[in-house]
Amino acid sequence: MMRRGLKWPVSAAFCGVLMAGIAAAEGPPWAGLGDPHLNVVPRTPAEAARIAKVTALTADFSRPQKFEERPAGAATVRVVPTADAFSKPSANIRFEDELDFKVGNGLFRKLWVSAPASTLASDGLGPLFNARSCQRCHIKDGRGHPPEGPEDNAISMFLRVSIPGADAGLMREIEGYIATLPDPTYGTQLQDFAVQGHVSEYRLAISYEEEVVTLADGVKVTLRHPRYEAADLGYGPLHPAAMLSPRVAPQMIGLGLLEAIPAQDILAGADPDDADGDGISGRANVVWSVVHDQPMLGRFGLKAGAPTVLEQSAGAFAGDIGISSPLFPAAAGACTAAQSACRNAIHGDGDDRLFEIDAEGLDLVTFYSRNLGVPARRNLDDPAVLRGKQVFYETNCTACHRPSFVTHRLVDQPEQSFQLIWPYTDMLLHDMGPGLADNRPEARATGQEWRTPPLWGIGLTQQVSGHTYFLHDGRARSLLEAVLWHGGEAQAQRDAVVGMTTADRDALIAFLESL
Repeated sequence: MMRRGLKWPVSAAFCGVLMAGIAAAEGPPWAGLGDPHLNVVPRTPAEAARIAKVTALTADFSRPQKFEERPAGAATVRVVPTADAFSKPSANIRFEDELDFKVGNGLFRKLWVSAPASTLASDGLGPLFNARSCQRCHIKDGRGHPPEGPEDNAISMFLRVSIPGADAGLMREIEGYIATLPDPTYGTQLQDFAVQGHVSEYRLAISYEEEVVTLADGVKVTLRHPRYEAADLGYGPLHPAAMLSPRVAPQMIGLGLLEAIPAQDILAGADPDDADGDGISGRANVVWSVVHDQPMLGRFGLKAGAPTVLEQSAGAFAGDIGISSPLFPAAAGACTAAQSACRNAIHGDGDDRLFEIDAEGLDLVTFYSRNLGVPARRNLDDPAVLRGKQVFYETNCTACHRPSFVTHRLVDQPEQSFQLIWPYTDMLLHDMGPGLADNRPEARATGQEWRTPPLWGIGLTQQVSGHTYFLHDGRARSLLEAVLWHGGEAQAQRDAVVGMTTADRDALIAFLESL
């Protein structure tokens, strides 16, 4: 069941194939970065003109735009009134591929156990880990949340960690790369669980200070300023220069479509020097691809730190669950040399297995992740929603939350091929100001930069995840709070919302909830 288009690793000799039909844009060395697909059909000039026309920003808010009700194009799925709204396969998935989706779902939900175990295909957990399965963090394929009180755990949230340090190789390959190193004791992320006989790395402790923001109409909104602590450290102190970044698991829908957006279309939206003077200067993150052995455009993760769904999936298996794969073969997962008991433990790579999840299993999880369908829009012809859309556009929220793209023509991925999609993201990094800063760089992303998150499906968060916590660490308890946390490049948009009439602000929220 090896998936089409997922044969890897790919040697450097094949990198030229990735560039076929992709014109290198003027600009820095990475402006001609290829896409993570081997079989791309180049666009004709006529197609490029049609695409530019159909993705241009509208100025007519009297009615919905054509095809707007289908945010994932032909892959859009019907909305169901249950928590399974994010768990449906792409509507255009082929019948013969439905089994692969279901098997991938099974692997995504699988509860891994510690080695040795009688269930040989399921052992290898940890020894240090954040969750026993992908589904435990991405609950119902939706958004995670911070702990809700002392009785709740942080299973869908963790702290990344790194220290300043030089990596001359990547700094030579990627202009603007900000080098960091793993914490010498705790690695690149902190694990709050351990298998029997081992000590977990820490306990996530969060406290909040409240700030009241008064809007122009007198409404008061309380924002929570979080403070994070790596408490009860199990292996001694962190490095004195350790930088911690809280991360809540994001929703999973539409990942294959985001991966299929042509790199040149994303890069065309970058404005690092704010040449147009609108105060917004999106930048591309550029990261090293383990599969393609070259720098590539970062697309996935809260700071766009992973170039492909495959590499994001393999990284999560290694870091979150402690499961080795052909991409990240360390059987001890994220355990460091300072954690000798973890390194020397029995792992799940014995019994004739080279890895705890093999290439076929990883490909199936990748196929599942690529094909989680985006639900259709709701109430898009409601007058309040149309007014909210107009407010969204006129406030220039579209400068970062770009409404639409058209994906590549992909020979091996018909589900994602040549679809008009409406993710409401430019896939670029933006400085969101000191209020949201984690002060931890990642590749080219600074400590104040975050990738614009896609907004599709955001109105179904309560239905799927049972909460309305937003932003990278779940500090915002509503969409309005999330907007009020915007700063930096989005300060003008935030201030505009503060000054809005009640009717316009309510309409804006109604529009966001329709996505």
